[in-house]
Formats: sequence, structure tokens, C-alpha cells
Amino acid sequence: MNAATHAKTAPEDRIKLTHKLAYGAGAFVNNLLAAASGGMMIVLNLGLGMNPALVGLLGALPRLTDAFTDPLMGFISDNTRTRWGRRRPFIFGGVIAAGIIFALLWQLPSGRSETFYFVFFLVGSILFYMGYTVFATPWVALGYELTPDYHERTRLMGTQNFVGQLAYVVSPWFLWIMNSGKFFPDQVSGAAGLAIIVALVASGLGILPAIVLRERMQAVATHDGESGRGFKHNLGEFFRGFGTTMSSGPFLKLCLATFMVFNGFMLISSFQFYVIIYYVCGGDQTAGAKYAGMAGTVGAVCTFVVVAFVTWLATRIGKRHAFFVSIGLSILGYGLKWICYNPDYPLLVVLPAPLLAFGLGGLFTLIPSMIADVVDTDELKTSERREGMFGSIFWWMVKLGMSAALAGGGYLLNATGFDVELGGGQADRSIFLLRIFDAGIPMVASAIAIWAVATFPITEARALEVRQELERRRGRPGAIDTPTTS
Repeated sequence: MNAATHAKTAPEDRIKLTHKLAYGAGAFVNNLLAAASGGMMIVLNLGLGMNPALVGLLGALPRLTDAFTDPLMGFISDNTRTRWGRRRPFIFGGVIAAGIIFALLWQLPSGRSETFYFVFFLVGSILFYMGYTVFATPWVALGYELTPDYHERTRLMGTQNFVGQLAYVVSPWFLWIMNSGKFFPDQVSGAAGLAIIVALVASGLGILPAIVLRERMQAVATHDGESGRGFKHNLGEFFRGFGTTMSSGPFLKLCLATFMVFNGFMLISSFQFYVIIYYVCGGDQTAGAKYAGMAGTVGAVCTFVVVAFVTWLATRIGKRHAFFVSIGLSILGYGLKWICYNPDYPLLVVLPAPLLAFGLGGLFTLIPSMIADVVDTDELKTSERREGMFGSIFWWMVKLGMSAALAGGGYLLNATGFDVELGGGQADRSIFLLRIFDAGIPMVASAIAIWAVATFPITEARALEVRQELERRRGRPGAIDTPTTS
């Protein structure tokens, strides 16, 4: 099957636009909570004066609990049998719990010690991420089973990523909203009010996938799990499933690629604000927040075009080659930061944004679609459906890296010599290191990601062969069409 030959998507394999949008609502909530929980933490340093290293630990330590909760939640979701399905009850309850806890997390009492804020925020964050996991892990798994079609999966993930990017249109302005003085008297009260708004939006939209969507593979999974299971058996099955998932070479390549692109970005996620505020704008936080918001919004808007383009491109040249194009363009964008982040021409900060959009825009369109193909290959080998386990381990590895990235980011910031008390009078060495880390680290990480995907083996032809065999097993040998030239 060459690049111009594709299997035609059967009508029963297509997903209604309304259903794609409902799944996309989950992506919006996922991105909104992730952006808010990470981006708002700068207030702990700038508003409360906490040591950046402690702020980094607050971002990292709660995510370490995901090493246990994510795979466990994936296993529970895969093996739950209710009249409402394996995923939907958890999506519904989890997002409401996460929203409530997030709102309470940012109601920080005034006049307390650094130790108090650290402990308060650490405990609250652990509880928040537990609720977040109960929502996000079944939501991710649900997407893998909504369609068995190779290209419809890419269209689904393109749509959900398109909708999800709306969160990044507004999130770059969070710092400005909290800091401008127009809505709240100070940053800390701004964070408290903004958290309530985020929680209400997240809870309202996050329940839509549970209400609107249905689980296509529920019948297959129910047949696989009809026999009774005790605790000891379930524990053994959990570790067996975990080991089988971790032994999948194609899956590990996708994990590594995502780890590098996403966590290369997360390691320096706050550095862009520091570079724009203290280098481009000479320490003016209000002006810096404005230009950072402009760059973020331009990037988010461009991501919509990127997602549509990458979705189209993947159906023409394959998911793997589309990944090379997308991540390669993002590397160019990171390089342009060195030129365009210029104090003489502050508006130039928006120019790298369209190319930077190809990084996460392409990543979260292509990789989830490729993981769905891996799930089918795993079923062919093991005769089991483990969408939850694959999704949970994938995000566990990403979040484990993100924990290290968030913790490392604080220490990396300290290593630059940055001192918030100096305002716009930062040392030249500090500014130089901030700039080199901001541009260079994600360039190197993205290059490693391209190397990881270079040998990913599941092409469209292979995915079609796998599905044909699976349909024969299920007694539906004529369920898919033969390849046609597009």
C-alpha cells in the first residue's frame, strides 16, 4: 500500500461530528486543568515569594503519585462492568471531584509561613491529581475504542486536539488576569478567583463525554471478563497486564517520543515568561505578561491550523512521516526564539509562535492515534482489550517525566542565578542562561523524539492487516473494505 492508497472508512466506523466534539470537550478540560495547575504556580514565587526550588517540588511531588494511581485506574477502568460502561462513570465523577478540589486548592490563607504554604499546597495537589486521574485515564481510554478505523482515529484525535487547544487560547492570559489589578487586588486573590472559574468550566464540560458517548468495545471486554475474579487474581492480572504493556516495543517508542517533546517543553515552560518579562521587557511584569499573552494566543490560534494540517497530512504521507514534519518545524521555531525575543522589538515575540505550534499540536494529534493502532496489535497478540492500561501507562510515563521536569525547572532557574528581588536588574549571565535553556533544551529533546519514531513499525498497511484478522476472530470478516486509491 503506497502513500496514495488508503482503506476506505466504512460508514459504521465514522464518528458523528457531535460525538467528536463531545470527546473534544474532555480534551479541553484536560488541557485547561493541566495549563492552570502548571501555569498558575508562578504565583507561589512571584506572589508569595516562595523559593523556586520549592515551587518546582510542588509541581513534581504530587505527580509522583501518578506512578501508582494511573496504571491502577487504567486497570480498574478496563475491568469495570456496569450498566453505564467501563469508562463513563469514572469520567463523570472524576471531573467533578477534580474541579471542586482545584477550586479549594487555591484558597490560600494570607500571612502564613513558607512551610505552611508548601504543606498546604502539597496535600491539596495530591488530592487534586487523584481526582484528575479518575477522570483523565478513562477519558483517554475511551478515545482509543470509539472507532477501529486507521484514518478515522486520526480525524478523531485531530478534532479533540483542535477543541482542546481552545484551552491554550485563554491560559496564556491567566498571569495577566491575576496580575493586572483590573479583576483582583493582587496575584494571590487573583489565583483564588480564577481557580473557581476554571473549576466550574471544567466540571460543566468534562461530564459531556460521559453523557453523550458510548463504548464501542464494551461487549468485547465483557466477554473477555465474564469469569469471577478475586483480589489475588486481580492483583496478578494487574501486574501481568502492566508487564505485557511495558514490553511493547512500538508503544515504548511512542512513550519516549512524547516524553521528549512534551517534557522538553515542560522543563522550561515558565522560562518563556521570565525571558519575556526580564529580558524583553526589562523587568516590567505587566508589560511582559501582555507580550507573553500575545505570543501564547497567537500560538494557540495557529495550533488550530496546525492540527487540521497535520491531520490531513497524516492521511497522505502516514502518521510517522507527518510526525517528522511537525516536530521538525517546531525545532525551527525554538531556534527563532534566540533572534525574535529582542528587547528592541518586543512584538517579535509572536513570530516563533506559529512554528512552535507544530510541536504539541502535531504530537497530540498523531501519537494518540498511533497508540490506538498499538492497542489493536496487542489484542491480536493477547486476545485482550487494554485501552485503559495503555493509556494510563503512557500518561504515567509522561507525567513521571513531567514531575522531573517541573522539579528540575526550579533548580534550573536557581542555576541561572535569577533573583526575583533584583527585578529588571538581573545579571547578564542569568539572562543568557535563561535564553539558552528556553530555546536549546526543547530543540535537543525534540530531535531525540524524531529518532524514536523513525522505526515505528505500524504503517497503514500493517494496521489494516491487524484489523482484518481481528474482525475474522469476531466473526465479521467482511467488516472492512479493501484499499482504494484516493
